[in-house]
Amino acid sequence: MTARVQGYVSRTIARWDGVVLAIAALMAILAIALPAQAGESALFTLKNYWHVVPFLLLSVAAAAYAQASGADNLIAKAFQGNVSRAIVMGALVGAFSPFCSCGVIPLVAALLSVGVPLPAVMAFWLSSPLMDPSMFALTMGTLGPHFAAGKTVATVGIGLLGGFGTLPLMHLYAFANPLQDGAGNGGCGGSKVRNPKAVEWKFWQAPERNQKFRQGALKNWFFLSKWLVLAFLLESLMLAYVPNEMVSAIAGDGNVFSVIGAAIVGVPAYLNGYAALPLIQGLTEQGMSLGAGMSFLLAGGATSLPAALAVYAIARKPVFAAYLGFAFIGAVLSGVLYGLVA
Repeated sequence: MTARVQGYVSRTIARWDGVVLAIAALMAILAIALPAQAGESALFTLKNYWHVVPFLLLSVAAAAYAQASGADNLIAKAFQGNVSRAIVMGALVGAFSPFCSCGVIPLVAALLSVGVPLPAVMAFWLSSPLMDPSMFALTMGTLGPHFAAGKTVATVGIGLLGGFGTLPLMHLYAFANPLQDGAGNGGCGGSKVRNPKAVEWKFWQAPERNQKFRQGALKNWFFLSKWLVLAFLLESLMLAYVPNEMVSAIAGDGNVFSVIGAAIVGVPAYLNGYAALPLIQGLTEQGMSLGAGMSFLLAGGATSLPAALAVYAIARKPVFAAYLGFAFIGAVLSGVLYGLVA
């Protein structure tokens, strides 16, 4: 291989990320070791991806519209008023705002640095990584509207649990001063709180906002698509090689122990909110109870590595421990309750 070709290959790989490389590597391994399964997995992935395309387009458009119009600046108005009202609004805004678990951290740092009470921020912090417009649309497309609505209610409930649960802890020093030394004031992301800009609902009248919409839509489409493709590939292998009896034995009966087990497994096994949806769809088809599936998604969403590390990076350790505790308890309670009504 010439130096020119090597340079081209290196530049191409550098533009790819780990998820794309994982998909390519997985398909290459299957093609060599299990060619028949490679064809079946590819067909399964294409079929299921096509099934969620309408929901994918809806979620991409919603996220891009929020960014282009500046509707995400409305976050600053959610924390005005007394603490109880701010907790409720924090949980609601977190559940319906288009912020990812990492992208919300600068906002959280800014909110805490300008004096917003920790209980309100905790409510927002907990609910934000669990649900957003994109997640709702894709959950509805993979697990159905009933599950999507249940997860939305559970998301708000976990936010309220964390917010009101933090209130009696505010006399402790770590909770009165939750930010680590040097955590800063939220950087450029904090400007949404410190200096909120006006919302341009008719963003298409401004060329620069039109460009922002197109760029945001393409970025969101690629982000969601790569995770969904990887998830469908993994689901195809899971359906082919994981015995139904094992899934049913671990999390099939829907009792509190299976829900707790699903929450525990969800902490290390959770890859990404969008990737987890097809996996849970496959597991429920193999015998996992809906309550256990709900618990897995909620516990994993709040305590996944990106979300947990982002919280750990700016909060004092007792606050971080409280975050994990409220997330886990809320996930288990939501799984049990959803299992009773599903």
